[in-house]
Formats: sequence, C-alpha cells, structure tokens
Amino acid sequence: MRLHHLELTAFGPFVNKETVDFDALGAEGLFLLHGDTGAGKTTLLDAVAFALFGAVPGARADARRLRCDYADPDTHTEVTLELTVQHHRLRITRSPEYERPKKRGGGTTKQNAKAALTWVGKAPSGHQPEGVSRIDEVARVVERLLGMTKEQFFQVVLLPQGEFARFLRSSTEDREKLLEKLFGTEHFERVEQWFRDQRRELGRERDERLAGTNVLLARFAQAAGIEPPEQPDLTWLNVILADTEQAAADAVEAAKATAKRRDLTDAALVDGRELQGRVKRVHRAVNGLAELAHQAADRIAWRDELAAAERAVPVVAATEQLMALERRADEVEALVATRAEEVAEWGFTEHDAALPTLRDAAGKLREEAGGLATLVAEAERQHADKRRLRELALREEEVRTQVTDAEKKLALFPDRVKKAREDLTAATTARAELVGLRARRSEIDAALGNRKALPAAHRAVVTAEDAQREATDAHQSARDEVQRLRQLRLDGMAAELATGLSDDHPCPVCGNHDHPHPASTPTGAATAADEQKAQAAEVAALRIREQAGNALTKARASVDVLTERLAPWDGHDLASAYAEADKAFIRANDLASRHPALDRALRNVEREQEALRDGHAKQDREVARLASEAAELKSAIDRRESIVDQARGTHPSVADRRRHVLSTVAAIDALIEAHTTALTAHDRVREQRDALADTVSAAGFGELAEALAAARTEPIIDKLRTRIVEATEAEQQHRATLMEPELFGLEADLDVDLAPLLERALAARTDAEEAVAVARETGSRLEQLSGLGERLRTAWAELEPLEAEYAELDALTDVVNGRGQNSTKMSLRSYVLAARLEEVATAASSRLRKMTQGRYSFEHSAEAGARGTRGGLGLDVLDDYSGMTRPAKTLSGGESFVASLALALGLADVVAAESGGGALLDTLFVDEGFGTLDAGTLDEVMAILDELRDGGRVVGVVSHVDELRQRIPTRVRVRKGRSGSSLELTV
Repeated sequence: MRLHHLELTAFGPFVNKETVDFDALGAEGLFLLHGDTGAGKTTLLDAVAFALFGAVPGARADARRLRCDYADPDTHTEVTLELTVQHHRLRITRSPEYERPKKRGGGTTKQNAKAALTWVGKAPSGHQPEGVSRIDEVARVVERLLGMTKEQFFQVVLLPQGEFARFLRSSTEDREKLLEKLFGTEHFERVEQWFRDQRRELGRERDERLAGTNVLLARFAQAAGIEPPEQPDLTWLNVILADTEQAAADAVEAAKATAKRRDLTDAALVDGRELQGRVKRVHRAVNGLAELAHQAADRIAWRDELAAAERAVPVVAATEQLMALERRADEVEALVATRAEEVAEWGFTEHDAALPTLRDAAGKLREEAGGLATLVAEAERQHADKRRLRELALREEEVRTQVTDAEKKLALFPDRVKKAREDLTAATTARAELVGLRARRSEIDAALGNRKALPAAHRAVVTAEDAQREATDAHQSARDEVQRLRQLRLDGMAAELATGLSDDHPCPVCGNHDHPHPASTPTGAATAADEQKAQAAEVAALRIREQAGNALTKARASVDVLTERLAPWDGHDLASAYAEADKAFIRANDLASRHPALDRALRNVEREQEALRDGHAKQDREVARLASEAAELKSAIDRRESIVDQARGTHPSVADRRRHVLSTVAAIDALIEAHTTALTAHDRVREQRDALADTVSAAGFGELAEALAAARTEPIIDKLRTRIVEATEAEQQHRATLMEPELFGLEADLDVDLAPLLERALAARTDAEEAVAVARETGSRLEQLSGLGERLRTAWAELEPLEAEYAELDALTDVVNGRGQNSTKMSLRSYVLAARLEEVATAASSRLRKMTQGRYSFEHSAEAGARGTRGGLGLDVLDDYSGMTRPAKTLSGGESFVASLALALGLADVVAAESGGGALLDTLFVDEGFGTLDAGTLDEVMAILDELRDGGRVVGVVSHVDELRQRIPTRVRVRKGRSGSSLELTV
C-alpha cells in the first residue's frame, strides 16, 4: 500500500481545504510532520484512517466529532485519499455524519455520512468498474484489498508509540487482548468454545440420562417397598423381580380358593331370598282379595255417581256460557251510557244521539279537521320564524361586537411583529459571532496559562541543569572507579589465577602440572566481584545521567515552546483582554441560546396576526349574511300573520282548534260503536237461553236444577274413574298371582329366616375381596416392577458408553482450555498467541539490538505467572551488560521509547506477513516519542528508519523535536491559528 494524495476540508482543526502530496513527500523515503501541540498533526493520520475505514484510532473515536468547529455552515466536511493497493490505484471520498443549520428556517438538521470509491484506471477483476458508493461496500472492498482489519492497520501502519509502551509494560490479560485483535485468533477461541459447548451439551445429556436412571431406580425401589443399595446392579434387580413374581403367584391361588367359598354361600343366600319372596307374594294376594270383598257396595255407588256426572257435563258448560253473555250485555249497556254523557259534553242532546244523526255530524267534523291540518303547519312555521328572527338579531349584535374587538387587536400587531423580528436578528448575529468569541476567549486563556507557567519552566531548566551536572560528575566518578578497580585486578591477576591452581591440574598460563611458586595476593588487590559491583554502579549512574539529560532537554523545549507561544502577546494586558472576551462571549452565548425561542415567538406572532385577519374577514361576511336573512324572514312573517289569525278563531292556536274538532269526532265514533255492540250482545243472550233448555232435555234431566245437582268437577270425575279401574285390576292381579305354579302349596304365614345365610355369605365375600385385592396388588406390583426393571436395564446399558465418552471429552476440553493434564496451563488460543508473540520478539530484537548498540534484546517467556496467571505471554528485556533479564518496567523513558518502537516495527512485520500483505505496506507513520532520546540513541533510531526506507517504504515521522528538523529536510508543518490550522510543505 502506497499513499499518493490526501485532501481534507473542514476536518478536525483544518477549516479550509488542505492538500498533502505524499508522492512529493515520499521522494526521499522519509518526511517529518511537526507543529505545535494541539495544532493537528495526529489529525492528518486520522484523516487517512477515516478515508480508509470511516473511523479514527484510539480514544478519539469515542468523541465522534470530526467536523471543524470553525468551518462555515455552507462548507461540506470531506476527506479524499488516493492510494495504490496491490497494483490498483483508487480514490476514496468520505464525509462524516454531523449537524448543520437548516437551509430554511431555524434549527439544525443531520448531514448523513457518505462514502464513494472510484478506480483510477482499470478496475480489478471481480469489482464493479464504476466503483461503489455504499458505506458498507466501500469498507468491504478496502479491507479485502489491504488484507487486514482496521485494528491491524492502526497498529502496523499508524504506529502509536504510547500504546506500545503500555503494551510493553502491560499485564498478561491486556497483552492478550491486543494480540487477539491483531492476529485474529477468534477461530481458535471458537475451537475452545466448541469443546466447551460439546462438553456442556454432552454433560447435560449425561446428567439428563443419569437423572432419568436415578428416577427409574427410585420408582423401582418405591414400588418394591425397599431402600436401594449404594451400588445397585443387575443381580440385585433380578432377585427383587423373582421374589415379587413368587408372591404374585401365591396371591392368585389364595384368591381362587376364597372365590369358590364365596360362590357357594352366595348361592345358598339367593335360594333363601327367593323362597322368602314367594311367601310374601302369596301373603299379599290373599290379603288383597279379602279387602276387595269388603268394598263391593262402595264400587256400585261409585259407578252410578260417575254416570250422572258425565251426563251433566254439557249442561254445566252451556250454563256457564249463558252467564258470560249476560255479563257482557250489562257491561255494554253501561258503556253506552258513558259514551252518551261524553257526547253531551261536546254539545249534543239525547235527540241528536240517534245513529244516523251521529254519523252525519262526524263526517262534517272530519272535513273541518282536514282543512285545519294545513293551517296548523303554517302556524308552527310562523312561530319558528319569529323565534329565528329574534335569534338572528341577537347573533348579529354579537358578531358586530366581535368585529370591533378584532379591529382593536389588529391595531396592536405591527409593533409586536417589528419587535420580534428585531430580537431574532440580534440573536442570529450573536450565534454567528459565537464561534469566534469562544476561540478568542480560549486563545487568551491559553496565553494566560502559558504566561503563568513560564517562570516555573525557567526554574525547571535551572534545576535540570544542576541535576545534569551532578549526574555527569557522579557518572564520571563511577567510571573512574571502574577503571581503577580494573587496573588493580589486572595487577593482581597472577595471584587471582594462583588461587585456582591445584595439584595434578595444568596451569591455565603455562600448562605445567607443578606449581612451585604460586603468586600471593598483594595488599589492596581488587576481585571480580568488586569490578562487577563497580560496573553496576557505573550503569546506574549512566542511567541517571541519561535521565537528567532527557529532563533538561524537555525543560528547555518547554521554555522554548512557551516563549514562542507568548511572542504574539507581548505588551498585552491578558487579564483585561480575557475579562473583556469572556464578557462578550457570555453576552453573545446568552443571546444565541434564545434564538430558537425568539424564532418560534416571531412565527407565533405572525400566525396569530394572520389568524386574526382571517377571523375579521369571516365576521364581516357573517354580519352581512345575518342582516339579509333577517330581512327575508320578516317579510314572510308579515304575509302569513292574517291567515293564521283567521284559522285560530276563538282558540289559542290553530292546533288547539284542530285538536278540539278531532276530539269531538272521536267521542261520536265511540258512541256509535257502543250502540252497535249493545244490540249484538242482547241478540246472543236470547239465543244461548234457547240452546240451554235443549241441552238439559237431551242429557235426560227433568229440569236445570237436577242437572246442576248431579254435576261434579273434573278432578272428582277422574278420581271416581281411577278407583273403579284400580279395584278391578287389583282383583285380577291377585287371582293371577295365586294361580302361578311356583307358588303352589305355599302357606301365607310360612316363616323364612335369612340371618344365618346372610352372615356366612358376607364373611365369604369379605375373604374373597381381600384375597382379590392382595392378588391384584401383587400382580400390579409385579407388572410395574417388570416394566421399571426392563427400563432400568436399558438405561444402565445406554448410560455406560455415554459416561465413558463424557470422561474422554471432559479431559480433552480441559487440555484445550489450559487445565487438567495441560502442564503448561496454556489454552489453545494462548498457545497460538504465545507463538505469535515469540515471532514478534524475534523480529523486534534485531532492531532493538541495533538501536541500543547491542545492549538490549527481547526475551519471550512461556512460564505461567503468579496466582494462576495464564502463561505464554511474558515479555522481558535481556541486558547484555549485566547478562540478566529485567522487567520492561525498569527501562528509562528513552529506553522505553526505543523498545516500544522496535516492538511496534517487529509487530508490524509479523502482522503484515500474517495478513499476506507484507510487501505491500509501503507507507508507515511513526508517532511521537523522539524527545526522550539522547543524541546517540537518536542516531541509531534514525538508522533503523533509514533501513525501512531503503526497502522501498515511505516513513512519516510525527514529532515536535527540533533536532529532527535538521535531520529530515522534507517536512510538513502544521500551523495553529485562532481561526483553525493550516499546512505548510517543505521539500
């Protein structure tokens, strides 16, 4: 991958369109990106990352604010990157999501994120020639061409030194998380999870089978009525089943014997009960015939009374009908008298009550009522119109009042609208000035902080210079001590060698086995331990000297930076300027915050004015309509008044007169109907009397009184008839009973005793039932135990291979996950990560040794940590001076930076090779950290960077260290200003 061209507009602190030509910068293979702190150096790297992946690395991704705060609202935020990947040149254009002011009205609206990828030249096979414009499709194409995820890209291309310093000193867990992201070991984690899932599923199946088997065992033991042993087996099961089978057979034989005794006693009891029943039947028949013989005379009287009552039934019915007709005739006569009195009230005399006269009067009155019906509707319309006329007058007066009120309100609106527009204009102006006022205040506040920090920075320089002189003197003294001890040791080397001589062993100098004159140790001689101790002290003093030099460099750089930043403010009263800027910002911010409310207030006033105008026009139209309708209604009322007065006559209204006429007609009609009904009722009474006389004669009675005396009610007749029939049937039944063959020869008073037979039958039945219950219980138990036993045998047979399979899978899962028989206590994923880390340590060590003159190299450790910490991810530093391995946390600031840079480059090589794109990573960016290096170490680091560009790579160094400006001629400077940052290219 090689970058060619980058354009960014309104992105981060860059308010205008800025362009970076990577082809020109990369001509020498190395360029410097420098500028003040906060100017936006890292923003250029963010722009590259955003163009490729739509995201930025590190904590800056959480802020989700990529648009420039100083940008004009009409300026669109956009990043365009042109690059070559796998010999294909492409251009990517992206825009982030952000809020922008609405083009119409107030408030803001969301500007959606966009992305587009186009090919510069021929598109690769398998890709659309016109490119893609969907965000997700652009991400997939970029990731497929680069061969790495965005996390890998951020680590191997945008080398973040701070993160690698933390990686170098981090714990095993934190180091594992980063390596997992870089090397994509998710599939190994899925393998571990697959084993855990398989074990869990198989364990669940085993537990379910075991639980089912235990349930079967418990049910079997409960059915057998015993407690199961601790280790039940098939022998125990077979013994229980055999005992139960024998008990069931014995119970069946006992049940058969008791059943036979029960059958014999039941047969004897049945015979006794049958004899007793026949004796009872003979007794009932004899007693019944005797009782019927005493009722012979009563039965004859019942028959005579029943015959007379049946002949009197039609006479009673005819008499009741005559009485009903007579009552009806009396009622009709009373009704005629009542209707005649009602007609008299309406002005008719008895002479006028004749039927022809009444019919003629009713007809005339109906004609009059018909004529009044039309006039009644006219009178009702007259009343309604008068009521409507009064309502119209009231409504017209009310609307005229509303028109007057509306005119008064409309006169006030021009001033209100003018005031609302002036307030909104002031708020709009304040909102436009707010960004500049905020920047002005922040700039003055930063200058105040710098001015306050400058004296302390000068004091820090003095302190650092003193510390450096002391450290230099101490280091020189330690170095002199090493030289002195080394010389003393050389002077006493013969004595030191003599202490190691022994008989029959050759001298390491001359080779002789005899040692006649071994040298003696001189006074004040130095030993190897003394020299090593002095060397360790010299190394410690050197480290302190390096730290003091780094501290002095930082202190002087801090003074230079503060001085440069305060240069534009010479001669300014910063406190007064800040107070004035803060006051202006607060005033503008307060006014700008009211912009939405003022905008809504203006719209509300305008809407209210428009609504009031519309209402006023509607009210004017309503007044005209009401006046016109009232005039038309008044004319119609005047025309109808004389007609209604004539039709009303002496009555309060036309309707009252018509109701009077209709009431008179109804009274006459009722009287006519009553007369007609009375004549009909008298005719039917005469007819019914003649019919009653004929009915009495036909029934065989001499007179009506005789027939009525013989009459009986229907229940009495039914009772007489039932008595006669029952007596006859009882006599026949008793005689038939005595003639039956099975009752022949039995006496009615024969005594049959059933108590002994019943007692023996009950005892035999109880014994039989108990035996059957025992047999049924033992048979049921045998059936239940047989079924449960067969199921238990099957469950045991199926559980045995499952137990063996689970034990094997459980042990293998523990090994894969770093437990059990795994002696290294490393999971499969950790084992792979440990191998990758070992490759990274090997690749990083070659660069680290060059940058530290062969002193330091990385050592990978596979041992488990303390308190069960997972092993395989240990990373220490081997110090060649002392030959000891030391933790990375003990390195100084400069040493940590060098180690971190070597680790980052090594990791970049391994990840690139792992992703298949190692030769394609032609562009790298190395972030801050060079300020902690001394001159010698900086030379070695620059040599490593030169090696990188010798391989065809372009390396961009991001730093504010002044010395790098002298070493790297090709530079991009980021300038910070009050209205945003800008770029300056030096080639």
